[in-house]
Amino acid sequence: MPRTPRAGFTLIELIVVIAVIGILAVFALPRYQGVEDEAQAAAEEGITGAVRAGIMTYHANYGFFPPDLDEAEDGGASPANLFFDEVLEYGISDNWVKEGTTYEGPAGGNYTYASADGSFN
Repeated sequence: MPRTPRAGFTLIELIVVIAVIGILAVFALPRYQGVEDEAQAAAEEGITGAVRAGIMTYHANYGFFPPDLDEAEDGGASPANLFFDEVLEYGISDNWVKEGTTYEGPAGGNYTYASADGSFN
């Protein structure tokens, strides 16, 4: 009686495939580990640019720099504690923390507003 070939993969073939996937993961994983940090830094940079533009727009409209960037309390931003609501149409409420006149962005950058010259550095 002739033998008919069975459909399926041998154990060796499965081990080779798993090894190839493991090798690909070793090279791909480090590339994606910093993506979240890079995204937070880019978001922080975009928000600071918007705040600076808002400060200049305020100055253009009123002839002086805003005395404050917002009326938010110290602590984390939230829908009830919006930051930058004096210089932007809508406040920012994502991962920002305020202590006095210093703001900390989601990527860890610290910014201080100076109403004398409108700087936000």
